[in-house]
Amino acid sequence: MQTLVGWHIELEFQEENDRTRAAAMVRLADGTEFRSHGLAQRHPSDPEQLRVGEEIAGARALMELASQLLQKAHTEIDEASGRTSHMLK
Repeated sequence: MQTLVGWHIELEFQEENDRTRAAAMVRLADGTEFRSHGLAQRHPSDPEQLRVGEEIAGARALMELASQLLQKAHTEIDEASGRTSHMLK
């Protein structure tokens, strides 16, 4: 099996009080870059667990990246086939 390309995804987190923000970026082999953000907010009654905030905010940012990648693939399928395809999920 041969690997044709590799993707590197960057995730950065910012913690502020009860909020955790995540910024994600992926650069594809064709030079396309996608960026997204995710947010997690701790309920005042919950214990402070920074790792959990990072996991939630990071997951939300990655879900948005996934949505952008699916949309790109959908557009490329339409362009290559000359017809409208079903939205990928």
